[in-house]
Amino acid sequence: MVKELVRKHQDLEIYKMAFDMAMQIFELSKKFPVEERYSLTDQIRRSDAPNVANASLSRSVCANLAEAWRKRRYEAAFVAKLNDCESEAAETQTWIEFSVKCGYLDVEIGRELYGTYNQILSGLVNMINHSESWLMKH
Repeated sequence: MVKELVRKHQDLEIYKMAFDMAMQIFELSKKFPVEERYSLTDQIRRSDAPNVANASLSRSVCANLAEAWRKRRYEAAFVAKLNDCESEAAETQTWIEFSVKCGYLDVEIGRELYGTYNQILSGLVNMINHSESWLMKH
């Protein structure tokens, strides 16, 4: 990632990847059976996290990343938001696993989604481990 060219959170490659995944999951979850509407589909589309209520888990990765970007003045706040992104991405992976095991997602599509979330998680961990290089200069 070239940090010099990043002016807003939408410029981050990790954000673009997470946004694309959120949209793909949204489209795929529309095909889940009606009987799952208030269980698995609801879980993959919404978050129980209090600060992102009614957002999808996959969308909350993007929302938390946007918040983290705006909190770059303070390393602790920045890292805390990135940690929220990391936990939401990992939770999304869990719901992807359930979706595959229940037969609602094709195994190959599930592997692809899961793998992309591994890349997202790797990018988030890298940002956390090198947070000082992402901070705004006072």
